Amino acid sequence: MPLGLLGRLPLAVARAVLAALRGRLGALCWSLAPLSLPLPGWRRVSAPSPAAPAGPRRERDDASPTPTSVNYHFTRQCNYKCGFCFHTAKTSFVLPLEEAKRGLAMLKEAGMEKINFSGGEPFLQDRGEFVGKLVQFCKQELKLPSVSIVSNGSLIRERWFKKYGEYLDILAISCDSFDEDVNVLIGRDQGKKNHVENLHKLRQWCREYAVAFKINSVINRFNVEEDMTEQIKALNPVRWKVFQCLLIEGENTGEDALREAEKFVISDEDFEQFLDRHKDVSCLVPESNQKMRDSYLILDEYMRFLNCTKGRKEPSKSILDVGVQAAIKFSGFDEKMFLKRGGKYVWSKADMKLDW
Repeated sequence: MPLGLLGRLPLAVARAVLAALRGRLGALCWSLAPLSLPLPGWRRVSAPSPAAPAGPRRERDDASPTPTSVNYHFTRQCNYKCGFCFHTAKTSFVLPLEEAKRGLAMLKEAGMEKINFSGGEPFLQDRGEFVGKLVQFCKQELKLPSVSIVSNGSLIRERWFKKYGEYLDILAISCDSFDEDVNVLIGRDQGKKNHVENLHKLRQWCREYAVAFKINSVINRFNVEEDMTEQIKALNPVRWKVFQCLLIEGENTGEDALREAEKFVISDEDFEQFLDRHKDVSCLVPESNQKMRDSYLILDEYMRFLNCTKGRKEPSKSILDVGVQAAIKFSGFDEKMFLKRGGKYVWSKADMKLDW
């Protein structure tokens, strides 16, 4: 289409045309990655890149942390309204597919071994096709040892497993309570759909399609007294990640936040009591606020690393603009804490030797 015609099109149509053109340009540039060609016009599309967080600059790239395990929150949109959510729907932006692939290839080149796709809700975008194509690309083309997804599970269908299950190592489903009334209080519900019943269905599909099953739970004021031992043992996940409810300025607390999570917060003592109650659950992996805050490499929807060291998410410049090494210097990532909390484990399903 001649560029002069864009000005005569309705705004929404013009944006769609530009997005399609950008995707084609992204595909071309990604295929020419060894030449390090920049994507024309990228800076006009990405979110404004604020000044890098204050802190000592490292002089050498080899002093930067290695992005061994990366959490890519490619969308902030979600169909649930969990009151403590610390990655809220502040934008509706999603990168064109080929641009996302280009960034993932850059991360692989920088040393990434595990990618975790998260949100928001990853299965909202194109009814799961977007994340499915990324999963397939990472396993089939990039040959990553581990590819995982964190989801609330409400939008996953068996046909997705049939198409993409072979490329997925781990599916983590968020489940904070086995009491549906508590799930409703938290905001983890969708009309008449029963979150717990759906959890069991997903567990069965993971078994049938050889995907390792994991459960993530955020411990908060509404579920801290619950004993989940029996239910977790029955589901038998490879890991049960138990998080202490965390406040992040600008996300779930503060004037510009979309959530007010203060009423969900529990003390360190409350969290320890919950852990003690579940000490016989062998798959339990606890993560206090101290362990969690700086030990994750988080990429937002613009592929910017998010620095949480000051209690809010300060974005770096996009890796698509400046490269992985330049961006990761400002991530605030604590590599020692990542290793201390067990961030690196047997994460390829080929090595798990599970009884599906």
